[in-house]
Amino acid sequence: MLNITKNANGNTLKIILEGRLDTTTAPQLEAQLQDALGSVTDLKFDLEKLEYISSAGLRVLLASQKIMNKQGTMVISNASAEVKEIFDVTGFSDILTIE
Repeated sequence: MLNITKNANGNTLKIILEGRLDTTTAPQLEAQLQDALGSVTDLKFDLEKLEYISSAGLRVLLASQKIMNKQGTMVISNASAEVKEIFDVTGFSDILTIE
């Protein structure tokens, strides 16, 4: 189960993820991002309530980062210790901007 909350303000989009970002829920996030990223120059992910992220979830974040590299910035904030560890082990902490 994944709850996605999108807060748009001009060219800034904040996405709050709650639950699990895995093989089942990653397509849901991917579909919402495809529709939303057109004119966004500042993308923020708030992962405070994200309990788990799988390789499928990492792939969606990586795809978002590639898009934002061309049109602006992307920041991930409030990741739990467990999610940060997954970013570290996979090397994603070197690719993504994590606050």
